Amino acid sequence: MKRLMLRFSPGFLLLAAVSMLGSVAHAQSEVFLCVDQNGVKEYKNTGDTKGCKRVSLPPLTVTSSGGGSKPAPREGTASKPAASTPTDFPKVDNGTQKARDNDRRQILQDELRSEQQRLENLKKDYNDGTPERQGNEKNYAKYQDRVASMKEDISRSEKNIDALNRELTNLK
Repeated sequence: MKRLMLRFSPGFLLLAAVSMLGSVAHAQSEVFLCVDQNGVKEYKNTGDTKGCKRVSLPPLTVTSSGGGSKPAPREGTASKPAASTPTDFPKVDNGTQKARDNDRRQILQDELRSEQQRLENLKKDYNDGTPERQGNEKNYAKYQDRVASMKEDISRSEKNIDALNRELTNLK
């Protein structure tokens, strides 16, 4: 059994490492914004397709901090508390906000009532998993498909009711 021994000179290894690093840096530095015919935007590392334009992004800085703690503030900058809203953000007076909240509550309650009515009708039609067969359902597979679809509709309606109740609970 023969062993094949490859020997590389230190210069060759250095050249190989530099060329690999150079290609990685090159790949990271080019970003293209591509927009297809439907207007969907996508960022790519190649711009060889139609509708792609090169974008310049600020350099990425990666730092390692211990265990997800806040990064230390830069020297020469005073640490100030973050504002909850920007200073130029439009403000609404309390009366207007209360009216909007009441409108939102009313809309959610109306949606909840209609969703509950829909669920009631779906359950009545579902008939505990044995709905009446329709004239076009002589094929049992069609009937089973409709029953499965009804079950999904009931589940979706129940989830909608839960979500609406959560929203109503979260209102002030």
